[in-house]
Amino acid sequence: MWLLWTIIVGLIAGWATGKIMKGTGYGTLMDILLGICGGVVGGWLLGVIGIRFGGGLIPRILVAILGAVILVALARMIRRA
Repeated sequence: MWLLWTIIVGLIAGWATGKIMKGTGYGTLMDILLGICGGVVGGWLLGVIGIRFGGGLIPRILVAILGAVILVALARMIRRA
């Protein structure tokens, strides 16, 4: 069940990141992977600065979106350099 929720959160976060960052998109599989990695990055970053969200689906999605937006922004900066 955990894997199913992780995939759902990743898909939603990846899709939302594509809309926020207004890119060409990466496809469904890459959106899922981007959302999952974004969840890890967002959770780590918020933990470092001391922000804790309660459990639940919506906070997990928001944290994953934040992390995925950061990952896409970093990838675009590296690609330009």
